[in-house]
Amino acid sequence: MRQLRHALRASVAAALAIATAATLAACAGAEAAAPHASGGTTVLRYQGSVGQVGFPELAEDLGYFHKVRLDWIGDVTGGPASIQATVTGQTDFGGAFNGAIAKLASTGAKITSVISYYGVDQKTQGGYYTLAGSPIHDAHDLIGKKVAVNTLGAQAEFVVREWLARGGLTPDEVNKVQLVVVPPVNAEQVLRAHQVDVAALSGVLQDKALARGGLTKLFGEDTLFGDFSYGTLIFRDDFVAKHRDAVADFVQGVARAIRWTQITPADQVQARFRSIIEKRGRGENADLVQYWKSSSIPAAGGVIQPREISIWVDWLVRNGQLKEGQLDPTKLWTNTFNPYANGTYPADAGPDGRPVASTPAATTAASGAASTPAATR
Repeated sequence: MRQLRHALRASVAAALAIATAATLAACAGAEAAAPHASGGTTVLRYQGSVGQVGFPELAEDLGYFHKVRLDWIGDVTGGPASIQATVTGQTDFGGAFNGAIAKLASTGAKITSVISYYGVDQKTQGGYYTLAGSPIHDAHDLIGKKVAVNTLGAQAEFVVREWLARGGLTPDEVNKVQLVVVPPVNAEQVLRAHQVDVAALSGVLQDKALARGGLTKLFGEDTLFGDFSYGTLIFRDDFVAKHRDAVADFVQGVARAIRWTQITPADQVQARFRSIIEKRGRGENADLVQYWKSSSIPAAGGVIQPREISIWVDWLVRNGQLKEGQLDPTKLWTNTFNPYANGTYPADAGPDGRPVASTPAATTAASGAASTPAATR
């Protein structure tokens, strides 16, 4: 499909533009963009999300940081914009889908993933839906049909194309499935209006759509990889080199905050989120908090699993967007600073490093962290 290929080329061009901007920023304004210290504490600039609490924000509220504090500079609407702000020096860390990070790194951007921050588990996952009674039941039924996704060149496109390939479609047949960019808030509407044949839904929008009925799940995000982390937080490599102690403190604090949510009942996590939103005084609506179900991260403390990075590098190679050997996935991430990977805490420990009582959430997370011999890379 010519339009889709053009969009893919555009996304690569955008990544090249980001990398170029990052290089210029590093050469012309590295000192100006550097974080400042206050009383021996390094201040990290970041972007948040309206009405939501990120794991770094939770870590700060829980008192898990010792050498850093956060400086909110505004909100961001998606992963590509978040990592763009980081590579250009507007923020000190950002986060995105691992496939988008790999694509950006392939353009020469010097960045490293340090901890997982979102994924899929049995309680938290998105899905791809048809209208009830639709004749679409498998990948072949989608040839010549339209799928609503939030953006091209990011997670939704990767997942859809992977599902189609696993369903037996050839590359030419995959290209005959039209991906249509639709804002998430409008995805249900365009599906019910028969403007698309399948729509990607997640989070509160998925919950509300299902409550209204009349939809059938074609496949879920867990269909491909099971419990799996999809996105990581990144720092620029030059930042890590200059502020290694700050990065280490940041990662250990975020890891412990993730672990806190993994072993704490959902209602208590929600209550803490509401308190944080109220205290920060940004005039936000906290209604989204009630839909929080789990951390969505399978591994204890957000330990990165090698496959969660390499699988997207392989995907880019298989789809002709990278050459074989162009990008070494093992150089894109590190668990060096994560206490659940570097030997500081055992995998079954809570946020204080002590073993916790066995619960379904804790057991799942612990087994995820313990399953990776290469976790300390």
